Amino acid sequence: MYEPIRTKSVHRMADDAPDTYPHRSREEELDIQLAGHLAALLAVTDELGDTEAGELIARQVARLRGAPPARHAGLSGSPARELHRKAHALAGRALVVAASRADTAAAILAAGRMDAHTAALAGEPTLAAVAAP
Repeated sequence: MYEPIRTKSVHRMADDAPDTYPHRSREEELDIQLAGHLAALLAVTDELGDTEAGELIARQVARLRGAPPARHAGLSGSPARELHRKAHALAGRALVVAASRADTAAAILAAGRMDAHTAALAGEPTLAAVAAP
């Protein structure tokens, strides 16, 4: 009925050799996630041609990654309205992560970009230039 196990298990216990692979802290994971969202926002911002906002975003990405970001080289050919929607969504994701890691500078930047893209979608060009310090 019962056959005893004759070979050593191939599974590892959770407490076996905890230093055998690298671990990242929650803060490091959030930094990586925030930098990714901001880099994606930078690509869309560059495609929209907003150089001032692009520079602000690039500074935040460089701060988080420790190196300047790669700038968007290709164009997707998407209409501006679709790009503004995409940028608004990316800025919203960045805002959520920035708030969870208590990064005030990135949160202010992301909120400002959300406002700018909301204004652009509503057809208010004077508010579309909103940028964070």
